[in-house]
Amino acid sequence: MARFQIVTAGDPILRKTARPVDEVTDRTRQILTNMTETMYHAHGVGLAAPQVGISRRMIVVDVGDGLMQLINPEIVKKEGLQEGPEGCLSVPGFNGIVIRANQVQVKALNEEGQEVTIDAEGFKARALQHEIDHLDGILYTDKASNVERAE
Repeated sequence: MARFQIVTAGDPILRKTARPVDEVTDRTRQILTNMTETMYHAHGVGLAAPQVGISRRMIVVDVGDGLMQLINPEIVKKEGLQEGPEGCLSVPGFNGIVIRANQVQVKALNEEGQEVTIDAEGFKARALQHEIDHLDGILYTDKASNVERAE
């Protein structure tokens, strides 16, 4: 496996809307595998393809209850509100407080190209929203209050 280099704030790819994945191929799966290794190596809980310089709608998330590798994820339902701290591998050394939905339903394709529906709440919902924002060129700092250096 290979790890990608994570691009940081200021790189224009982080502000672009990522293109949908038209077909799930071995290359798609290899990118997801490399993204996963990159995320774990950086001690993150999520990573979006634009963060590794690939303008495609793919994310990986693992908040401690199992890895999700999602292609063309879309939030189809949101409920409630939560407010909490966020950081980002593309904005190293900083964190801020972000208000997000407390529960989300996400539809996507898995690494085999099968349609999946994920119901998430709390931290998992936050992580999914954060990574899907990356696919639309949105950084958490666009939504955060009190962005400051992390200790």
